[in-house]
Amino acid sequence: MRASETADAIRAMRIRGAAEIARTGAEALKEEALAFRGRDLKAFLAKMRDSRETLLASRPTAVSLWNAVNSVFLNTSDATSVDEARKIMIANADDFVRRSREAVGIIGRFGAGRLRDGDKVLTHCNSKAALAAIIEAHNGGKTLDVYATESRPWRQGLITVKELRDAGIEASLIVDSAARWLMKRMDAVVVGADTVCSNGAVVNKIGTSQIALAAHEARVAFMVCAETFKFSPRTLYGELVEIEERGSSEIVKEGEVPPGTKVLNPVFDATPPEYVDAIVTEVGVIPPFAAYEIIVRQLGQDALFEGGLGGR
Repeated sequence: MRASETADAIRAMRIRGAAEIARTGAEALKEEALAFRGRDLKAFLAKMRDSRETLLASRPTAVSLWNAVNSVFLNTSDATSVDEARKIMIANADDFVRRSREAVGIIGRFGAGRLRDGDKVLTHCNSKAALAAIIEAHNGGKTLDVYATESRPWRQGLITVKELRDAGIEASLIVDSAARWLMKRMDAVVVGADTVCSNGAVVNKIGTSQIALAAHEARVAFMVCAETFKFSPRTLYGELVEIEERGSSEIVKEGEVPPGTKVLNPVFDATPPEYVDAIVTEVGVIPPFAAYEIIVRQLGQDALFEGGLGGR
């Protein structure tokens, strides 16, 4: 799909999950590069930048998308022709997609090591990285009793329990508001992330911070599984993560509430690093306060200036 189609699909929730959104964003820019006709390098780069902005506007909170589309622009500043710039962008897009897919498998292996045989595990929303850890532990012979929140309003928990059941794992569904009631029975919480900030705070599906608070209160280990492309280099320089809000129609139907009633529908919230026991990445298991080092080492200045803010 081209950039505008991909952006529409992201906004309509036909494409879900931070990693999948990131991969489709990179692939959309690849399609734009392939579709461009002409020899004017400035026109080509302007078209690619416009496509990048179209994609970024579709999901402002997901730094995975930001990192993905900006990675496509890396090392293009010295290109002297459309063909050269196009070749670099296509290679960058393919490399990002390949590395992002490999990361989930590695995270699964690392995360599985932190789960014990017989653990009762709670997960929230639908995270491929979090489920990879659970499924890998199961495949390694560990018996897990897994609970998934419904994850209103889009009920991604239904996808989660199906994927767990398909993997042969006992899975139970709970309403979101039952998380604290259930927590005293849990041994671990495993969730994904949409963004990891430089101070170790984790931005994820709304309700994650409440679950983290309940886990902290009950002394239950809270583990985040996140690829390094979900770490935000922009937060190094003081930029705040924008919490996306969506329309009220996802929460209530017309006529269900009195006219004039405000309906808030935030998509994400931020979990403080003090409530996170570990962040599992494809480069290792780190404490949340090591997020700064991951950003500098894995993403660095190039991600921020060559392909990012400096390229706008």
